[in-house]
Amino acid sequence: MSRKTKKQIARDEQLYQLTTLVAGQFSLQESLDRLAEAAVKITGVKACSIRLLDEESGDLKMRSTYGLSEEYRNKGVVSKNDPVIKAAFAGEAVVLDDMRVDGRVKYKKAAAREGLVSQLTVAMQFKGKAIGVLRLYSPKPKRFYEDDIALARAVASQCAVAITNARLYAEAIEGARIIEQMRLAGVIQRRMIPEKAPLIPGVDVAATYIPCFDVGGDLYDFIQINDNCLAVAIADVIGKGVPAAIMMSSFRGAVRAYVDAESDSGDIKKIVDKLNKMACAECRDGEFITLFHATLNIKDMTITYCNCGHEPTLLIREGEITKLENGGLVLGIDPQAEYEIGTLELKDGDCLLFYTDGLIDAANFDGELWGVERLLKTAKEFYADSANRMVKNILRYRRRFVGLARQFDDTSIIVVKVDRTAEPEFMKEAGS
Repeated sequence: MSRKTKKQIARDEQLYQLTTLVAGQFSLQESLDRLAEAAVKITGVKACSIRLLDEESGDLKMRSTYGLSEEYRNKGVVSKNDPVIKAAFAGEAVVLDDMRVDGRVKYKKAAAREGLVSQLTVAMQFKGKAIGVLRLYSPKPKRFYEDDIALARAVASQCAVAITNARLYAEAIEGARIIEQMRLAGVIQRRMIPEKAPLIPGVDVAATYIPCFDVGGDLYDFIQINDNCLAVAIADVIGKGVPAAIMMSSFRGAVRAYVDAESDSGDIKKIVDKLNKMACAECRDGEFITLFHATLNIKDMTITYCNCGHEPTLLIREGEITKLENGGLVLGIDPQAEYEIGTLELKDGDCLLFYTDGLIDAANFDGELWGVERLLKTAKEFYADSANRMVKNILRYRRRFVGLARQFDDTSIIVVKVDRTAEPEFMKEAGS
């Protein structure tokens, strides 16, 4: 067996060093620059260029060079339809013995000014797909032979893997950045959900919000109109993620503004009409908002409400359940929609359960929904408890049913207990 020459040993070592770039956590540009330099040093030529295919334009963009002037780098467009590029993409190692006279060379004058004579072009491929080309340049004619081609292919192969790795690394960094932004957006959004209800004698209020993702479209809010009146709004913006969260934020501001504007009259119909027109102006095709809006008057012992396509709030009195269904169409569909307002007398011991559809649409691993009937059964069992305990028991029973199955909709719950003889009790933190 013949012994390797020092030159062969040096090339083998350089190729090994090149493979370390594949595993390195470098930016794409840093990887390209390192690879171009390494290709020149390994092959002993004058210069190297790396072009990557732009799928949209069909051009090969110059992404890195070593040993080439700025003027040559910017000499002009190279298309994937260029005969040399087409041949390289077809698997050929294209050798141009003299660029000054070869008819396939588009920029002969630029090559002459740069002092380039012979050229070798090989494709960089990943999983059988060409992603660009590696080009080596020499000031000598007929510079490239079989050994050079084999070496260039090896370098190009490592380049393709390193480039793909760098791209994946960049995507991972971007993904982590987006995840962190989404987490912070979720934190900010949850600040919009009240941590606790206003302290109004005669009512015990508890609420919880369980987002399915970092951000979502559920909303509830409490607005104290005066010492005896509390406005309660619970809504669900159709959709998920960032668009629903942005719409929810805007809608929350509108609810507060319109309730404040009508605080003297307490006219729920005017509030709902304004919210509907606002939603119609903001919602696009397929978007809408469900809303249940109510005013509790503890002095008069009444609830005045409007249900805009939302899950009906449940009034539980002595174990009997009444669904509060007066209202109309979801918001954001018809600016001329008419809404019916409902008013009911309240009694001590009454329990009001507000919720979004994520509560009843929770499914187990068999795809079976928890459903309204199970909610009604649970509500009847625990309505006499404090508001806080009732919320926790509802969630406990639902969790027992769905197990660890992943859910795909937000859940919001509000429980209001009417008891003018007791001190109010409410949850310290929403979502606990």
